[in-house]
Amino acid sequence: MGLLSDAKALRRFHGLAAEERRLVFYAESRADWPHFRAVLAALESRWDRPIPYLTSDPQDPVLSEPGGQLRPFCIGSGVVRTWAFQAMRADVLALTLPDLQTYQLKRSVHGVHYAYLQHSLNSTHRVYRRGAFDHYDTIFCAGPHHTAEVRRTEEVYGLPHKALVEHGYGRLDAILERAADREVTPRASSDAKEVLLAPSWGECSFIEAPCGRELLRALLSAGHRLTLRLHPMTVRRMPQLASELSAELAPSGRFVVETDMDASKSLAASDLMVSDWSGAASEYAFGLEKPVLFIDTPAKINNPEHDRIDLPPLEKHMRSEIGRILAPSEVAEAARAVAQLCADANGFARGIREARNRWVFNVGRSGEVGAEALLSIVAANPG
Repeated sequence: MGLLSDAKALRRFHGLAAEERRLVFYAESRADWPHFRAVLAALESRWDRPIPYLTSDPQDPVLSEPGGQLRPFCIGSGVVRTWAFQAMRADVLALTLPDLQTYQLKRSVHGVHYAYLQHSLNSTHRVYRRGAFDHYDTIFCAGPHHTAEVRRTEEVYGLPHKALVEHGYGRLDAILERAADREVTPRASSDAKEVLLAPSWGECSFIEAPCGRELLRALLSAGHRLTLRLHPMTVRRMPQLASELSAELAPSGRFVVETDMDASKSLAASDLMVSDWSGAASEYAFGLEKPVLFIDTPAKINNPEHDRIDLPPLEKHMRSEIGRILAPSEVAEAARAVAQLCADANGFARGIREARNRWVFNVGRSGEVGAEALLSIVAANPG
């Protein structure tokens, strides 16, 4: 039934008039929506026709509550999606999926212009695979580091120049908007802090490493309240970890495991974040102006040729600007580091604002800038 349903959705999409397929969005999962939301909201007042929204996630909320001009179509993640990409008829396809043309998802045999919207503030040349962005026509850049990395990659590998848009980062703007709307509740001064732990997954994840439990115990022993957000890939790789940690640590009354990666309550309630190489760290610091304690696990490297680009990755360069770095062998000192970071919270907030303005384009305005850029691309690519 899944295959049949996917095929029917694709048939409905193909049945749209050409004018209704000038600008199309594709989402690999529901997690892509935060990266599109601001741009799509800005398009509502600028674009006078439906916007097809292809998704591979049957649980994508856009399917049940499309709103505005969106016309959602669930095409699954199998053979129907593969065919949809190969036979795509659209003037412009906007997506936040790296590795186009590398695996099963290929560029269309028809003349489609591909626009990549950033999925992270992290740099493009280390945490992504070699060639992850080579087959896009336009790259929307979150900050000046992205423009420099793309141009340097083109130079090193002799690639044709892509169009680059000084865009910004919609997910960050959404965090900033929620923070501005939220009433600030005065909190009593206390040595006990609300600590949000947001590790990445794999070799670079502190929670998957032996130091992870030592870190949790050290923070709990100091009286802190902990909320642990396990990465979905960690849950997949280590399905018993959440229940094991809860059984051991939840009886303290100060430890919970959170499974909703989009939950904002724990973000607002926290005093600081503990992370490693996760892109969530920069979103947290730049969005809430709170410091991050980085556990210096092995770096996340998916491109063994990243040194050829010869530019420091943002996720490495900015760590000392938005927080403090602690070696895995030093996690017994984590409580002291937390106290120091929180004691200078105002100083870190000033430094974080300066770093945000330096590293992110169009803070608070990415939706409008992105919408105008997409419409310019559509106008220049009339099919």
